[in-house]
Amino acid sequence: MAAPAPPRPTGQRPGSRALVALGAGGLAAALLATLIGLAASGALDPGALQDPGALVRYGLPAARTVHDLAAALTAGPLLLACAALPHPSAAFERAVRTAAAAGAVWTLAALAVLVLTYADVVGSPPGAPGFGAGLAQFAQQIDLGQALLATTVLAAAAATAAAAATGHGGTAAATALALGALLPLSLSGHASGSASHESAVTSLGLHLVGVTAWVGGLAGLLVVAGTLHAPGARAGAGGSGRRRADAAVVVRRYSTLALWSFAAVALSGVVNASVRLGGWSGLASTYGAILLAKTAALVALGVLGWAHRRRTIPALAAAPGRWGPLARLAAGELLVMAVATGLGVALSRSAPPVPDVTGTPSAAEALLGRPVPAPSTPLRWATETAPDLLWLLVGAGLATWYALAVRALRRRGDRWPAGRTLAWLAGCVLLLWVTSGGPAAYGRISFSAHMVQHMLLTMAVPPLLVLGGPVTLALRTLPARRDGSRGAREWLMVLVHSTWLRVVGHPVVAAVLFAGSIIVFYYSPLFEVALRTHVGHELMMVHFLGTGYLFASVLIGVDPGADRPRFPLRLLLLFATMGFHAFFGVGLMQSTTVLAPGWFGALGLGGDLLADQQRGGGIAWGIGELPTLFLVLGVAVTWARSDAREDRRRDRAAERDGDAELRAYNDMLERLSRDDAPGRR
Repeated sequence: MAAPAPPRPTGQRPGSRALVALGAGGLAAALLATLIGLAASGALDPGALQDPGALVRYGLPAARTVHDLAAALTAGPLLLACAALPHPSAAFERAVRTAAAAGAVWTLAALAVLVLTYADVVGSPPGAPGFGAGLAQFAQQIDLGQALLATTVLAAAAATAAAAATGHGGTAAATALALGALLPLSLSGHASGSASHESAVTSLGLHLVGVTAWVGGLAGLLVVAGTLHAPGARAGAGGSGRRRADAAVVVRRYSTLALWSFAAVALSGVVNASVRLGGWSGLASTYGAILLAKTAALVALGVLGWAHRRRTIPALAAAPGRWGPLARLAAGELLVMAVATGLGVALSRSAPPVPDVTGTPSAAEALLGRPVPAPSTPLRWATETAPDLLWLLVGAGLATWYALAVRALRRRGDRWPAGRTLAWLAGCVLLLWVTSGGPAAYGRISFSAHMVQHMLLTMAVPPLLVLGGPVTLALRTLPARRDGSRGAREWLMVLVHSTWLRVVGHPVVAAVLFAGSIIVFYYSPLFEVALRTHVGHELMMVHFLGTGYLFASVLIGVDPGADRPRFPLRLLLLFATMGFHAFFGVGLMQSTTVLAPGWFGALGLGGDLLADQQRGGGIAWGIGELPTLFLVLGVAVTWARSDAREDRRRDRAAERDGDAELRAYNDMLERLSRDDAPGRR
């Protein structure tokens, strides 16, 4: 009997011609908004001293506009494929192919931006004598050139990975490369030179990722709309084993992604505006006027998103295949997004009311990107702050998610140990203080303060988070999917059962990463790189926290994933690793050479650097005692509970089978006794 045909659509999906027309209109709207904004700010006027020519003045913002739109059309469909589309399906394949083609355009646009930016910086048109040699030096030795070159290389890698992707794994790799290509851009805009350097850079990176996911995701949704099917179509009806992607389900999933992206864009926009405007009076400037126009576009997009969630998405679910209202609203939304993108390019090329550098900062302020805190005291360690937007979002987000997940469990009648909740929340609070409180304020100006931050981040925070059992909680609360797509639960399961986690989670490997990487980090240029650069500093924090979490999970973890040895071996591994930590601390206490002298010396804050480093060694030796005791107690308690569970299991088995195991043991002893009797010899 033939399979029933899928429901016929009652509306018109966006066709190829309509998509081409929409893309051309969006590009035109973005370019027009860019040119209007730049003309209003005077950024298109010829330079008084060194004018690179009209080609650079007009070509650079045009190339940057194409660059931003192509980046969105690369990362957005990839995110949609990773989080919303089933595989194998025609929708998945079209999304990845679209991303590969857009990635090629992005790469060419990024290369054009690199060349034209150099021409703009030196005030010389392309093709001038010595232009090629200067461009090579700019891309290799200057921070701005290095950032633009990194974006070009990563965009090319993302396009290549997307072209080669055949499943979720390859698509995830391409997505990571595409999102990674956005981050160098946050180091090359106005934010990179602002007084609040770290917060500005982080907020700009968050802004770029949010905009790209939002704009590109919606464009990707319209691109794959022709391959989506109405609710009720059979899963295997696509031929060649391909699945049918349910239109209403995919649209709802994108809507959730868009909501988070909207929140990220709004939050980062507020942070950046507060840094660049310098107060409400800044809104009266041309820069402020462009910012107000972009804000109006953001508000309009929020209203359109609300209309999607309240009207068009329920209408699509109620009337299968009725794409008309949703397609028209989405097309209007994309045009507004294109205008907002153009205004963003205009902002990046316009002078803000607050200049990048105000006054003449001291050497320490110029290196830190913020004012130098007052000399440390016990009270100031508790009250001084150096807010790190990234870790504020991470810590607050983890605490909020955990509380909501526990509440969801209790609402459905399941229990969750209160001790796990307390441990997790305590770990989040400690993480916030370590990354944005006193340890963060003094950690880059004093080696001993840095060592306090390091030891807390790698030895105090991770055990608390591990005891919270976040993976178990997530697997019990996140919804499972059945259509071949991957949501948060499916990606978490992939990670838990991955070969990579089996390797790094092996007890010996985790111990080597936890202890051995200290030597590699502090006795190599990596330490000074982490002190000098924002990205290096954040990667250092991730490494310390991650290796500490892996090691604590091996010892006292309750979640699946880690390969945990027997309890005596856990104690042996713990003592050996802590002994190595103590050896490292003693080595610092006896050191005669200052680590990262170029950084601490350039700060010019005075003091005996070697004595401070030796104090740091004492901290590394002494501060590990309490966490070590905590871990030993944790292993002992886990050991006792494991034995108690094993005893209860045996008691239940004995009740079920009448203690068959004990009877068999007694029978064996009786046979041995009979065999050893004198008459049997």
